[in-house]
Amino acid sequence: MSALPSNLIPLHPERPRGPSKVLELPVGLSDAAIVAGLLAGQRDAGAALFDRYGALVHRVLVRVLGPDPEVHDLLQDVFVAALASIHRLENAAALRGWLTQIAVFTARGRIRKRVRWRFLMFSPNDEMPEQEAIVAPAEISEALKKTYSVLNQLKPDERIPFALRFIDGMELTEVARACGTSLATIKRRLSRAQTRFVELAEGEPALREWVEGRNDAH
Repeated sequence: MSALPSNLIPLHPERPRGPSKVLELPVGLSDAAIVAGLLAGQRDAGAALFDRYGALVHRVLVRVLGPDPEVHDLLQDVFVAALASIHRLENAAALRGWLTQIAVFTARGRIRKRVRWRFLMFSPNDEMPEQEAIVAPAEISEALKKTYSVLNQLKPDERIPFALRFIDGMELTEVARACGTSLATIKRRLSRAQTRFVELAEGEPALREWVEGRNDAH
């Protein structure tokens, strides 16, 4: 996975000038301390939040969206949204899952924007222009490209849980929380997504091994 760019964040104000005292957050602080710091307007709380969860959010966005030149902008959007709505977080212990859910909803918005843009700009037989690729070893890059080519043909509410479950490796309960829905609903969506993905992937040589492995498992 590509490194996070240094120009993102910090999402906190510049150091104030003058003799006024500013409370510093300790290194290695808990999620509860980060949330308390954000609610109190402490200067370093935003940076601490990003330091702890920036890589997680970036990973979720990449797993759901695949090759997308806007991933880094969306990463910023997730943390801006989190800071703006931190007062709605009822339990600091749920911070990780809450951020994951914001990332998923942000990714969903991006997918729907892609679909609308494709509908407006291209006829059904046209192809989307090539997008910036995620750096990947040569031996998996073709499979990666084809995987997301197939996922682009799934509905967002089926594509997202599929990506979280089978690409990111989340547990079913984590997927349900990230998508903001029940476990039963996620199971139904995953079942439909698996069926559709296999149907589409069977015609892709780069995905044949995965498809055959799924069929052997059944």
